[in-house]
Amino acid sequence: MATYPKPQKSFGGRWTYGIVIMAFLFVLMPFLFWNATWFGRPLSDAQIGKALADRSHPRQIQHALTQIETRIEARDASVLRWYPAVVTLAADPVDEIRVTDAWVMGQDNKSEEFHRALLSLLSDNDPLVRRNAALQLVRFGDGSGRPELRSMLQSFEVKSPVSGAIVSLLPQGSKISAGGLLARIREPSNAVQEFRSPVDGAIGRLAIKEGEAIAAGQSIVWLTPDRATVSDALQALAYVGTKEDLAAVESCVQVKTSAEISQQAEAAARAIKGRAN
Repeated sequence: MATYPKPQKSFGGRWTYGIVIMAFLFVLMPFLFWNATWFGRPLSDAQIGKALADRSHPRQIQHALTQIETRIEARDASVLRWYPAVVTLAADPVDEIRVTDAWVMGQDNKSEEFHRALLSLLSDNDPLVRRNAALQLVRFGDGSGRPELRSMLQSFEVKSPVSGAIVSLLPQGSKISAGGLLARIREPSNAVQEFRSPVDGAIGRLAIKEGEAIAAGQSIVWLTPDRATVSDALQALAYVGTKEDLAAVESCVQVKTSAEISQQAEAAARAIKGRAN
């Protein structure tokens, strides 16, 4: 009697389940990432308090700070309980937290403790922290950050943090955001360090070429400011600028990066001259 091989069981069911699970994961993972990084997600009082107390998760602290800012704008008096924590974060070792913190403190220009903390941030090591502090101080009617506001209209000198040799460097004219990879530097130990841009802008001039040696503190590039940075500085100087700032403001009219910027610069110059007179 002839025998026939047993028919193999179909894998259709198992493959179907596998495909469904994979499709679910493709949807779930982006959602989880979005949910973890989107600062617009509302937080409860308990969640804000926990985030501010736990210094090991900077992203959660930033999320809590943005939620505090939202409540300040809504004039929610309950937000006052977190003001001491917000002031304390002005000395946090994480740059990104101090950047966010400076912005949040500017939302309540009646708080003298915020005012004092912002003044202290004008001498911060991070340029974005100093810039945010200078901009937010304008809300207090305080022009103490004018030197920093003027610097936002000028090219930013980027210096190497270490000695070594330039392995790679973005070409002249490249646009870059703060935190974007600007160069790679090979140290004498042969370790390669990634050097990221401290501010937004475009590479206006190179001070060194790929393959060349560089010393710590030596200039790498000069970054021309981006449009948003110039616009913010001009708006601020229109309120607190003095004769000392006129040359920097009027230079934006001469450069003519855009019609909008030129108009803003002209308006800021008129405002400054009006106060001077």
